[in-house]
Amino acid sequence: MIMLGNLSIADIERRAGVTFPREAVEFMEPRRQQKAENIKEGKWHCFDIPFALVCGDTETAKGIVKHLQPLGKFKESLQVAVQSNG
Repeated sequence: MIMLGNLSIADIERRAGVTFPREAVEFMEPRRQQKAENIKEGKWHCFDIPFALVCGDTETAKGIVKHLQPLGKFKESLQVAVQSNG
């Protein structure tokens, strides 16, 4: 599978049609990994194609979902996944 893009939090908000609460931004911003290869534990990277936020471990994914779930309906579905490092 080919995955393209490096979306920031602002890019994700625009595409999803939502505004992240301050707590979500504070949780996510320091954990963003610019480079898409080998996403590290505690980090995430968001792709444009497909629209997917990939995390380096399950705990990071759970933390992000916990912050985003209360936002309700996104204009476009955002997949949250955990990269297999095995």
